[in-house]
Amino acid sequence: MNTVRTIAARELGSYFKSGAGWALIALFMFISGAIVWMTALSPGRAASLRIYFDLCGWLLLPVAPAVTMRLIAEEIRSGTIETLLTAPVSAAQLVIGKFTGALGFLLCAMIPTAIYVALLYHFASPAPDAGAILAGYLSLVLLGIFMVALGTLTSALTSNATLAFMMCFFTLLALLLSGAVATSPWIPEYLRAPLYELCIGPRLQDFAKGVADLRHVAFFLGAAAVCLSGATIAVESRRLR
Repeated sequence: MNTVRTIAARELGSYFKSGAGWALIALFMFISGAIVWMTALSPGRAASLRIYFDLCGWLLLPVAPAVTMRLIAEEIRSGTIETLLTAPVSAAQLVIGKFTGALGFLLCAMIPTAIYVALLYHFASPAPDAGAILAGYLSLVLLGIFMVALGTLTSALTSNATLAFMMCFFTLLALLLSGAVATSPWIPEYLRAPLYELCIGPRLQDFAKGVADLRHVAFFLGAAAVCLSGATIAVESRRLR
């Protein structure tokens, strides 16, 4: 546990010591602020963050791959992965530590969005539904866990950080679009149900409505566990080689 905590703290600190980390936070706040301004703060509309949480998958699409692309790929490229793998650190500890540090940074980037909730409660009448907002933030956290886990996996598969970014980005894009693809008439009937089950959008829409379905929670956490297991196997295979 101490090893995981040390790796996570080192990784988290590295984001705040670089200009890239602050640029990512600024990008996240700019995109989320634009969405809230256009949807939740429009005159004549009910005060709600529902559309914001509906779109949080697209909001995190460019951010999560950028946060995770260097996690392990940079260690492989620079050769420091060899030192880590010969130290008394298991592949699982390395992966979980890196994942935890990146997730911690992403959660830190989400904290300032609480100002949008404060603005709604201050100016809106009637006040927005607290249950829907809590469910929406739960979906944002769960989606962040899954996206960071996927990014950790793609970063463990290559020494090229740009390639890791592209693999994560296009995988997430495919998952966001799979629902629309499933409804296309040229898709065979037997593929429609599996494609729809993989789609992230409908799950986020349920959370945005205030419906915290345990099946959706299990989907995001289970998918994250699979990705982290894959990343651990990829790192362990380098140790064996």
